Amino acid sequence: MRLSIDPSRHPVLNVPVTCWRAFKRLTQLSFPRSYPIVQFPNAPLILAFASGLLAGHSHGREHAYAHAISYLATAIWAYLELFQGVNAFRRLLGLAYTISTAVHLANALYPH
Repeated sequence: MRLSIDPSRHPVLNVPVTCWRAFKRLTQLSFPRSYPIVQFPNAPLILAFASGLLAGHSHGREHAYAHAISYLATAIWAYLELFQGVNAFRRLLGLAYTISTAVHLANALYPH
């Protein structure tokens, strides 16, 4: 006897979809609504924050990996803001963080 499960009817299988939809709704929150300056962090920014915290509380190889992930995630977030920002302020913010991330990365690679 073969047991088939319809994914749309099983509540456990709907959890990832429900979580993703909730996350997408959260990322749509902004202030003020007419000209968003403050927005809920998107996935690259959340990853950058989390890996930055991990880098601050770790040593050795884990610190280096977490720091690298933080730089990469910040660069991705800045790129997205620079080219897909919802307004001029967000695009300028992306430009500022692109420059800042490049300077921080250069200082990390070539300390003086």
